[in-house]
Amino acid sequence: MFPDHERERLRQTFDQAAESYDRIRPAYPEALFADLVALAGLEPGDRLLEVGCGTGQATLPLARRGFRITCVELGPGLAAIARRNLAGFGVEVVEGRFEEWRAGEPVSCVFSATAWAWIDPGIRYAQAWRALRPGGHLALWEQRHVFPDGGDPFFREIQDVYDEIGEGLPAGSAWPRPGELPDDRAEIEASGFFESVAVRQYAWEVAYSAEEYIELLSTFSGHLIMADWQRDRLFGEIRRRLAQRQDQSVRRGWGAVLHVARRRDTARSSP
Repeated sequence: MFPDHERERLRQTFDQAAESYDRIRPAYPEALFADLVALAGLEPGDRLLEVGCGTGQATLPLARRGFRITCVELGPGLAAIARRNLAGFGVEVVEGRFEEWRAGEPVSCVFSATAWAWIDPGIRYAQAWRALRPGGHLALWEQRHVFPDGGDPFFREIQDVYDEIGEGLPAGSAWPRPGELPDDRAEIEASGFFESVAVRQYAWEVAYSAEEYIELLSTFSGHLIMADWQRDRLFGEIRRRLAQRQDQSVRRGWGAVLHVARRRDTARSSP
């Protein structure tokens, strides 16, 4: 969990990489959206609210399924690209902070893809509860790096450069395997606003050239706030090492944990 000031600082960084974010961040598996629809009992035409749509990677698959979606996105650059990507669908993209969102018509589902961690933990569950109709659902997931058995050793090998530039992993950091990512079931239930949390895990792999991988890293907050000399050293070493490979590429494992929780009729803590 980030301290409040650090969370606010980092969440502002993504907008400066909006075009790269749209171009290089991987799509989520279709199975995830099928499970979300089934677990939340959604029907075409239902109204949904998305928290932090970015450029619309998670919005588009649901818009294509016939849902009406309102997106609340903090970054104006990200929001502009989302409007471009979602033109012609029943989607409204609103610039603003979810913490200050005032819902109108209750929605069937509030969902957030790789954005929930950036929302104030003291208010986010209450805000989602308020926006939902009785019996509605909250759906949360994010992309994470996973390390399958027999996966690409590049990521462990490059840690010496991260250590050199002062950005190494903390001692004892996990290297999760596919299907073994931690979930947030306990946190969701402890909020007092949701129950019956269903959890599903997904894994996939994407191959990147050196320039593609560098562009991907350039959409992560930790790399966006690096000093120029740190990025130059790291990215230069990535180019050098991948150039020595026969296929000159790196294979990155991705994982996601989907949580779908039903809104409590009466919140255990005051909303």
